[in-house]
Amino acid sequence: MERLAQLALHATSSVGAPPPPAHPLDPLSPQEIRSVSSIVKNNYAGKTINFNTITLREPMKKAYYNWKEKNGPRPPRIAYFVIVANGDAGVHEGIVDISAQQLVEFQHTTGVQPILTPYDLQVTEEIIRNDPEVRRQCEISGLPPNSMHMIYCDAWTIGYDERWGADRRLQQALMYYRSDEDDSHYSHPLDFCPIVDMNAKKVIFIDIPQRRRKIPLNKHSSFHPKHIAEKFGTRENPSGFRNDNFPINITQPEGVSFSLDGNVMSWSNFNFHIGFNYREGIVLSDMTWSDHGRVRPLFHRISLCEMVVPYGCPDFPHQRKHALDIGEYGAGNCTNPLTLGCDCKGVIHYIDAHFTDKNGDASTVKNAICIHEEDDGLLFKHSDFRDDFQTTVTTRGKKLIISQIFTAANYEYCLYWIFRQDGTIKLEVRLTGILNTFVCADDEDIGPWGTKVYPNVNAHNHQHLFSLRLHPRLDGDNNSAGTSDAKPSAYPTGSKENKYGNAFYCEKTVFNKVKDSITNFEGKTARTWDIFNPNSLHKYSGKPATYKLVSTFCSPLLAQEGSLVRKRAPWAANSTQVIPYSDDAYGYGKLYPSGDHVCQWSGEGSRGMREWIGDGEANVNNTDIVFFHTFGITHFPAPEDFPVMPTEIFDLQLRPRNLHAENPVLDVKPSYARTTSEVKKGLSGVDTCSLNTDKTSRLAFGDKSCCK
Repeated sequence: MERLAQLALHATSSVGAPPPPAHPLDPLSPQEIRSVSSIVKNNYAGKTINFNTITLREPMKKAYYNWKEKNGPRPPRIAYFVIVANGDAGVHEGIVDISAQQLVEFQHTTGVQPILTPYDLQVTEEIIRNDPEVRRQCEISGLPPNSMHMIYCDAWTIGYDERWGADRRLQQALMYYRSDEDDSHYSHPLDFCPIVDMNAKKVIFIDIPQRRRKIPLNKHSSFHPKHIAEKFGTRENPSGFRNDNFPINITQPEGVSFSLDGNVMSWSNFNFHIGFNYREGIVLSDMTWSDHGRVRPLFHRISLCEMVVPYGCPDFPHQRKHALDIGEYGAGNCTNPLTLGCDCKGVIHYIDAHFTDKNGDASTVKNAICIHEEDDGLLFKHSDFRDDFQTTVTTRGKKLIISQIFTAANYEYCLYWIFRQDGTIKLEVRLTGILNTFVCADDEDIGPWGTKVYPNVNAHNHQHLFSLRLHPRLDGDNNSAGTSDAKPSAYPTGSKENKYGNAFYCEKTVFNKVKDSITNFEGKTARTWDIFNPNSLHKYSGKPATYKLVSTFCSPLLAQEGSLVRKRAPWAANSTQVIPYSDDAYGYGKLYPSGDHVCQWSGEGSRGMREWIGDGEANVNNTDIVFFHTFGITHFPAPEDFPVMPTEIFDLQLRPRNLHAENPVLDVKPSYARTTSEVKKGLSGVDTCSLNTDKTSRLAFGDKSCCK
């Protein structure tokens, strides 16, 4: 790493500082992005540069709460940038103080490569289409001459290839053919893989298999409306779509129950800041709960900080397919603009996202974040059998959903942060999009590593593993963590302590050191994890204020010890890791478990989670901690997943335990309630169910007897 300059006060903008945002955690505005790029351009005058990243460098935690809670000074507005300079290996990166309009620090970092942007992916397709050797390989595969416009590629990070290491900025081009521009090319994969140098903008090598396979001649399997009409249309129903799919409309005639002050959300006792960046996408910060007027801190910061999608085919070059999509592409960079009534339904509020383009100008993704409410079913209910269940209380709830959808080449990742009125926080992930496919010959035995999902189409086994980063602040900064396991009594049936053999209990283990926190999910003990404040004890139970992590989708990483996947994603080998937190000079404390620059990292050396764990002896009990959790699924493809996948859903939740004095939704107005005395007197009690004004149906079929 070559340090070029520090405190480079000569590099300033030619214009004044843009106005600061309402909140120190707000993402950079377009004006701030342009201001930063101007300062960087001044510093690199004479060099040809392309901007890769301009993003907020969040303030140090201590400085933030000094401002927020102690009326201290507002933290400085700091930006982090990454650029690629023509002729220079690696990246140039640095820090800009936006308020002071000064370049504070910059350096030339070699031996690494920057995150890939959507622009990089688009350019790759142009490069391979214009390469003469790629054209020749396409003709060998059966493509007619002068048909390169029918060739497409999914540009993937190369992961790591020892032939080139990290010296050149590379992508691998996974090759496909379309007979028509509207077809889905995944039903016609090709069998060779060009390697593209992104800085030189040329193909430098082509990986060619020992066995060549021709382009299949089967009809494309596609999924747009015109293709559905072709597949399923009849004279009576030319569209081919089901005719029983009537619309469901959601209305909130009195408006929404949440309020936004800039990016600060207030909803049903929750208060938190909604951020967004190029890498993690949605970031939730400074989360508190109003406990009947007492504001209680819950979490300093929550985000999805990394993921890995390792594929299970051992054949070369498929071992390179293990995308760390957040670190190598960015959940923010690849986020979709969302559409009312399609991606989100109801009464919606949107937040835009702003990034830099390659020239340093600001680009905007409209509607990057969707915020809305949905019905959440029953919060609680109880009826008394003594009067045929007329004594009853039914309280129905709502939930707040903050969502984004990002596309990583073939896959869509739909992320829903869900808040319930009882203080529960859920994360729901929906996977859709298209399987990554590879060609197979008619007579080919593909072995156990994949499934033929269409003629000549092999979809390899793979996993989707995410790293959830939780920085707790439950009732203060000093927190702890541990496991909770359901255990049968150690005493045998017939003993004095367990005469009838029915005893069981919850065994709790507190993590004292980092090494204690490296744990895995245990289905046989219904394992959950506790994040708690040992100094905040419940007045009844005597137990500490806790958020319990309930997560059962915990597929183990199947790549073996010593594999490239395990080296590059060391965090994925275990369900949890807990480390002590510390701010660095610019508030960039331990965010990314595979390191700051993931692309083309070999997995060797001490960085990210491996560095943070160290010898495992650091204290994580009753201190400022960061909790990492690995969760996800293993996907064995099936024909039902093709040509486009129905969403596969998995989730986790954080539940408050020993945090509230009693049921925290007692103060939510019941939908329907009658006491025993009201039943005896013939009084109606509380009725907000609108049963008497429902003129549409009984059991949905027009029986109005319910409404008389």
